[in-house]
Amino acid sequence: MARKVKAVVKLQIEAGEARPTPAVGSALGQYGINMMAFFKEYNERTSDQVGMIVPAEITIYEDRSFSFVTKAPPTAGLIRRELSIEKGSQTPGRETVATITPEQLEAVAKIKMPDLNTTDIEAAKRIVAGTARSMGIEVAG
Repeated sequence: MARKVKAVVKLQIEAGEARPTPAVGSALGQYGINMMAFFKEYNERTSDQVGMIVPAEITIYEDRSFSFVTKAPPTAGLIRRELSIEKGSQTPGRETVATITPEQLEAVAKIKMPDLNTTDIEAAKRIVAGTARSMGIEVAG
């Protein structure tokens, strides 16, 4: 028999750094799950991505058990890491902070592909390029 789902909670937590902070604690605490078990498992799964924000979709069941899946980091974070920049432009369209090459676009698109609504790498590259332009990053080629 399938367990009844009580709630689905979506959180964005820094990889390997999940703690009972007010934002996370209040989001999960109201459902009465074992938060320390969640933090331990989340930190183990994301230990190889330390420094990135990794979204998690937590399914909480009526019996207070839970399961969760982690998603790919946000596209903007992947672009910043790929280009080794601190942040995007404060005035995109007027100020350019970096240039992204087609190879870098493809690298980010491949990481992000499972979370995008396409299976075509070219379409994924166009989605990533749009995010890059909105960050004030010039798309080469």
